[in-house]
Order: sequence, then structure tokens, then C-alpha cells
Amino acid sequence: MGSFSIWHWAIVAVIVLLLFGGRGKLSGLMGDAAKGIKAFREGLKDEDKKNGPTDGVSSLPRTEAEKEELKR
Repeated sequence: MGSFSIWHWAIVAVIVLLLFGGRGKLSGLMGDAAKGIKAFREGLKDEDKKNGPTDGVSSLPRTEAEKEELKR
């Protein structure tokens, strides 16, 4: 019961090949998903560069005391 037979390993190998190898539909889908995730991450990095805080500027909202001090 505790050990795997040759059939178990064959089924595992087929599933791995379908997901990651060859020119199958699933491997294409996995590649497309990876490209989408990469593009999403790059988009987030671009957003941070455009809208992120610059030197000396806090990204948190200012308190009333800070606003008054800046007016002086």
C-alpha cells in the first residue's frame, strides 16, 4: 500500500508531460499564463514608478498639523 507501482509513476509522468512539456494545449496555456503574470508584474512596477512617492514626499495623507506647517 505504501509504495507506488510502475503504473502510478507512468500516470504522474504523463500529467507532468502534459502540463510542462511538448507542444500540447496545456503547456501552451501554462506558457500564456506565465506571460500574463509577467506582464501584470511589469505593469505594477510601472505604476509604482509613475505614481510612487519621490524623495522627501510621504505617500501617507498629511495631518492637519502638517498641512498648517507647510502653509507657513
